[in-house]
Amino acid sequence: MNPRHKDFQSFALPTELPHPLFWDGKNRTNPELSKTALKIYYPNVFYYNLHLHRMTTQQWIALFAEQIKETQPLEWIAVLLAVAEVLLARNNNVWLYPSGIISTFIYVYLMAKAGLFAEAVLNIYYLVMSFYGWFHWLKRQNEPPLPVTKTSNKEWIVALSIVMSAWVILYLVLKRYTSSTVPAWDAFVSATAWAGMWLLARRKIENWLLLNLSNICAIPLLFYKKLPLTACLTIFLFIVAIFGYFEWLKIYRTQKAAA
Repeated sequence: MNPRHKDFQSFALPTELPHPLFWDGKNRTNPELSKTALKIYYPNVFYYNLHLHRMTTQQWIALFAEQIKETQPLEWIAVLLAVAEVLLARNNNVWLYPSGIISTFIYVYLMAKAGLFAEAVLNIYYLVMSFYGWFHWLKRQNEPPLPVTKTSNKEWIVALSIVMSAWVILYLVLKRYTSSTVPAWDAFVSATAWAGMWLLARRKIENWLLLNLSNICAIPLLFYKKLPLTACLTIFLFIVAIFGYFEWLKIYRTQKAAA
């Protein structure tokens, strides 16, 4: 362990913490640890409490309320714009692109600041694709979309290869060249999203499955990194993706019946 504060030089998990911590800024087992030191060590303390002790519903609500209270204005703006993007996309409104571009630009900064560097890179990709999508919309908005199809065995091999290779590469880069505290977790969330977006570009039904695999892994990661609003947004996107899967499946069956 590499402590970030001198107060933690003799502080090791889990042997020196036989009892749960509570979220009032006090350490019940080591009175020498100050409130400031506890905040500095907050991510690891949260991880310990989450995995080694059963938190009550009241504690979870208190933790969530505390995180919401500490949420910075930029995250509020990014989340509201992201929700607007989803609603505008549902109505086939071109203003979805400006909303998404501003939201994604903010998220590049927020993810990097939170130490989620793979997510930051993923959002840079989203940013580039948003500009491309906007241009493509204006240029070919009157042309019919590509048909929805199922993923072939060959495409599954490519998609899974993207997941595995991206996961390994991102993990090694994060581990060696960044200060990430969650390199494997961050890398997996981004790797599955990359593969999902590859299938989405090809209008494959199963893109929703990989995107939701990314979402379900991202939700606890975002809470862990004290981005509760973004975690709630990801829950919303998870639900949207479920409906998206069944909607595309319906389109696919309609196309097949008409062929």
